[in-house]
Amino acid sequence: MKLSIFGLGYVGTVTSACFARDGHEVIGVDINPQKVALLNDGKSPIVEEEIGEMVMENVRAGRLRATTDVHGAIMNTDLSLICVGTPSNGNGSLSLHSVISVCRSIAQVLRQKKEYHVIVLRSTVLPGTVNRIILPLMEQESGKKLGQGFGLCFNPEFLREGTSVKDFYAPPFTLIGARDRATAERAQELYKGLDAPLYLTNLEVAETIKYACNTYHALKIAFANEMGAYCKALGIDSHQVMEIFTTDTKLNISKAYLRPGFAFGGSCLPKDLRALLYEAKIHDVALPVMQSILASNDIHIQRAVELITGLRKKKVGLLGLSFKAGTDDLRESPLVKLTETLLGKGYELRIYDHDVSLARLTGANKEYIEKEIPHLSCLLHKSLEEVINFAEILIIGNSNPEFAQILERRHPDQIIVDLVRILPDNGASQPNYLGICW
Repeated sequence: MKLSIFGLGYVGTVTSACFARDGHEVIGVDINPQKVALLNDGKSPIVEEEIGEMVMENVRAGRLRATTDVHGAIMNTDLSLICVGTPSNGNGSLSLHSVISVCRSIAQVLRQKKEYHVIVLRSTVLPGTVNRIILPLMEQESGKKLGQGFGLCFNPEFLREGTSVKDFYAPPFTLIGARDRATAERAQELYKGLDAPLYLTNLEVAETIKYACNTYHALKIAFANEMGAYCKALGIDSHQVMEIFTTDTKLNISKAYLRPGFAFGGSCLPKDLRALLYEAKIHDVALPVMQSILASNDIHIQRAVELITGLRKKKVGLLGLSFKAGTDDLRESPLVKLTETLLGKGYELRIYDHDVSLARLTGANKEYIEKEIPHLSCLLHKSLEEVINFAEILIIGNSNPEFAQILERRHPDQIIVDLVRILPDNGASQPNYLGICW
């Protein structure tokens, strides 16, 4: 393919050199004439492993050159990749100055170009940026509509400085967000030689995944550093702790617990987190990331309260009271906290939880129920149908399989508030259905 790549910083230079190595004809575009001159001399504008040799080899082979001429670059290529920076403004917001400038320049050339042209945005932008800002700008400046003269998609990069060439050829996955499949498939051709999963999705999901990845990476580093500080204060080998910690691919390094839903609870997580934080305090070790976890959990319970109170209905049926399905354990269950808050606000509640009802009869959790939450015990009902017939709002509190068919069993005017996404993927399209964070 004939490619023009806008921005000759780290991402743009690496992307240019790698695509040229793959046999594409690449024109690098930058407003800095020094970068352009360096590349045309076969020298890399950046310092990065392998890049110097790759730039020299592909410039000599005629597959890679650079220019400051946007018009010539667009007219002589079929697809453009935008790799300019999106730095922080002084207040922490994202600067789109370079992205908007490049998109405007490209669109103005497209007004004169007869052939179809695909634009692939690689620069990191916040969710909604392409649809709300970039697309209207390009349609206005080009005088053309999306799909009629040009295509536009978002293809985030996951390159780490120092290992960017390796990351280019061995990514965890390739991600393309677009509004039409034809554009996505055209961009997909760029990566057909890579042995990695490829996901085609919408623009907003693709934009958000980049932020989810980088935020999680930052969180992992902060967590490891705080655990290291805690271990050091107690004279414990933090590296051995984390080495063994990471061998657990069932829970620690896995999909486990990374599914948006309701707050955590139970007899382990809150108790152990509080104990660790107390011990750290004794040793004067500040752990702000870990300290914020319980506060975040409480805020998530409050989100559910606000969602329910905003519905302006007073009869609530709660399906599930234990902190997770398949157990009668009510200790620190966020559903107990939710119930107590709603009762305090004057709501009428009826609760169905088969496991907790059995516990009340057999004694497995009887003492806790009778001593700690006797006022909730009287709200428990043995019949799911009875709770459904009573409620104006049905809250799905845990993932008991018994609740999966609630769409078929509810009354047409009942509102479902789902805290666990137990319903199929099409649940969100159903009337009167609300998820806590989807």
